[in-house]
Amino acid sequence: MKNQIKLAVAGSVLALSASANAGIVIPAGDWTLDINGNVNAYMNFSSHDNEGAITGDLMAAYGTGSASNTGSDGSTQGINTGLLPAWLGFTGTTRQNDVDVSFTISMQPNVSDNGATGDGNSRGNNPLWRQAFLTFGDKSWGTVKLGKDIGIFGKNAILSDMTLLGVGGGFRNSGVSTTTGGIGTGYIYAAWKGQFAYTTPNMNGFQATIAAVNPNMLDRNALTGSAKDQTSFGLEAEATYEWAGDVAGKVWVSTA
Repeated sequence: MKNQIKLAVAGSVLALSASANAGIVIPAGDWTLDINGNVNAYMNFSSHDNEGAITGDLMAAYGTGSASNTGSDGSTQGINTGLLPAWLGFTGTTRQNDVDVSFTISMQPNVSDNGATGDGNSRGNNPLWRQAFLTFGDKSWGTVKLGKDIGIFGKNAILSDMTLLGVGGGFRNSGVSTTTGGIGTGYIYAAWKGQFAYTTPNMNGFQATIAAVNPNMLDRNALTGSAKDQTSFGLEAEATYEWAGDVAGKVWVSTA
């Protein structure tokens, strides 16, 4: 059991991208269930210098009328997860009629809340539900995914960030779900999106994915509540090449 729990913690990182990493594996008839996850927490001390104002969706999420929303110099402290949130995931896999089938559902409870009772639901500290998708496919022709998962554009930058298991950048630490790693300082946030995606078979290390993703809210006026929304699906794509050997590596390019 100790070995299985260690695998569950180690496997949680790549569970972000729905990789088949064994956690606690439970046979269930024709299905195999995998329970994986992690809990991490850090005591953070951050300083900031003229950080600028928060507007749009961020203003709505973090509240209005506060001096901290208008740009300031100072410091913050907080007990939070790192860039990788606490994680509990459930994946089921089976092979039927020569097709690999799987589903994944996961939740990301946070370890931080600065509300007076400790049970507040403001400032982005609600439990997150980042994955709910199913896949079907075969190594000979590829895989189709339908549901909510991390976006295609920019995801490898996040999943390859050395701060994924650590803190990285802090963003108003007290009360928010996670820190921000390198997001916003070297790459953009991939976000978690409803998607209909196709991934090619692995062809000697080369693989490509193309996806139609859910239309997003583009902007929200925090005072009036009005919003501008996308009216059609977005399109995201990515190509990767990975090699083994004495000097192993991976390169990728993505677009949206």
